[in-house]
Amino acid sequence: MKRTLLPILALGFTAFSGSAHALQCNEVSEMLQVGVPGNIVANAMKGSGATYTAADVSCLSKAGAPAIVLETARSMVASAAPAPAAAPEPSRSSAPQSGIDAESDLVGSRTSSRRDLQDEGAAESSASGASEVKAAVKLLRAKKPLTASLRLYELLKAGSHPEEDTKIKYYLARCLEELEMYHTAQYFFLKVVNQGTDTPYFKYALPKLVKMSRYTGDETELLKIAKHVPPEAYPRGSKNQMYYLMGIRKMAQNDLNAARKYFGQISSKSDLYLRARYLEGVIYNKQGKLKSAKRAFMDIVRHPIEARSKKEADELAELKDLALINTGRMYYKIERFEDATKYFGLVPHDSAYWPDALFSDAWSNFMQNNLNQTLGEILTVQSPFYSDADFIPEVEYLRALTFFNLCEYKDVETILLNFEGTMRPVQEELKTFVKGYASKEQQKMAENAWDTYFGPKAGETQVPRALFAKILRNEDISGIISHLDLMQEELNLIDRQRPEWRDSVGDFLKKVVRKDEVRLKRRAGKYMLAEMARWANTLQDLLSSSEIVRFEVIDAQRVDYQYKFQNPDLSNLDSSLDLDFATAVEFIYWPFNGEFWKDELGYYHYTEQGSCK
Repeated sequence: MKRTLLPILALGFTAFSGSAHALQCNEVSEMLQVGVPGNIVANAMKGSGATYTAADVSCLSKAGAPAIVLETARSMVASAAPAPAAAPEPSRSSAPQSGIDAESDLVGSRTSSRRDLQDEGAAESSASGASEVKAAVKLLRAKKPLTASLRLYELLKAGSHPEEDTKIKYYLARCLEELEMYHTAQYFFLKVVNQGTDTPYFKYALPKLVKMSRYTGDETELLKIAKHVPPEAYPRGSKNQMYYLMGIRKMAQNDLNAARKYFGQISSKSDLYLRARYLEGVIYNKQGKLKSAKRAFMDIVRHPIEARSKKEADELAELKDLALINTGRMYYKIERFEDATKYFGLVPHDSAYWPDALFSDAWSNFMQNNLNQTLGEILTVQSPFYSDADFIPEVEYLRALTFFNLCEYKDVETILLNFEGTMRPVQEELKTFVKGYASKEQQKMAENAWDTYFGPKAGETQVPRALFAKILRNEDISGIISHLDLMQEELNLIDRQRPEWRDSVGDFLKKVVRKDEVRLKRRAGKYMLAEMARWANTLQDLLSSSEIVRFEVIDAQRVDYQYKFQNPDLSNLDSSLDLDFATAVEFIYWPFNGEFWKDELGYYHYTEQGSCK
């Protein structure tokens, strides 16, 4: 009965200021355990009109009383017995479950496992600060991040300790990280890093920021700050990541030598090493240093996959496939088509990039005049297994060119007219849409561009699903999508917490998330518009080339008709030809009946003889 009556009694104490009954330490503890807010307890203590001793204050501190209760008790200590400056840290095993931290600190976390807190070093343990901040840090170390975050937020909001502002933000970020609220943790770690390299918490916040980017899947925030941090200020735990980001930045600025220098400083033991080596290969290729480029790509192909997760293993396998494709394209560029075919053929059939490798090999075979092999590979790329996921419009153009070389002019015209009829509306929609966001003012509304195609009210479009799939494979866009998904999970997580936390800290964090959601959508929209502009130009080039080929068809038909008119005996030639369709003995050939089977993909072979005489 006593526990249920305490909240009512506490409210009543303020009405009887003449009462001389001082609340004892155990009574205050019980009031806090049943959820009586600290300010009400403090008012009740003041209303009692009694005095406290130093022992009472020490008892309240050991009981984990909030700062407002401790300050009230100290103010009521008799002058002959001053309160101690700081109470000893309570034992974790005996600390009472008070405040909003109970048996389970977090309601509905993403995972059931809890990570151990790691002490960041001397800056945490030796830095001087107000007792309220120290008390909140102790709560964090005592595995009570929810209560600690509430205390820190209240201190931050009150602004009562401006000299401790960076420390409060750092530990608030630590609390949110422990609560698996990674976006808002990133928000406060960014605040600390933006204070500059002179703050003692910079060298701890930056590695944490790197860690948060891996949770969110989005490196764009790190890219923004990378240019402001000199290499000599990189903390040991984030050097490789910062070198990588600076390399990316310099590469985007077309400062290829500087980019290569940054990539070259990444340790071979880092999980970023192969990605950096791949980009070095890309840079060497752009600079015309093909031997160095091949060496970089082959280092990736030969490197054993040592991954911490299946996702990471899959990413490294795809990187190897891209290295093989790029090596093949380098040989294609110098017209060593047989070598190009060899490298394209090394990409495994189950790779996400196999259709790209197969299409590249189709071009290589076309240049070697292996036209039936070219048509067979095109048939695989156009099969339903890949056509919905891989947008490769050049396939139809190459198919038309192949039939043109076989003198099958009617087929060429049919293919190109169908291609133009399908792709022209797509090209026009892309061009018109991108033009609608051409000005700087329109660019500021790029989140609307994103929502037009990916928002809840997305409308109809001529753009194929396969093209959107291609656009979303852009690493910058896919990272933002992953980040937006995590932010929605975080909003749901905030809503599931206890009211006293949800309606204070949670309410602020939700505002942060919603504001950043607009910003990230705007950024994603800008990336999307850049991709759409690139595809609009690509399709325009293909459509122009298609029209040129159709003119060539008309001219070739004219020459063909003129030749046949001058040589009438050729009209009976076809019937006298004795064609041999003998095939290699190591293969069993089956006629294609329009059905695609997965185990047949990549093995299709045409038997077109062509009409060139």
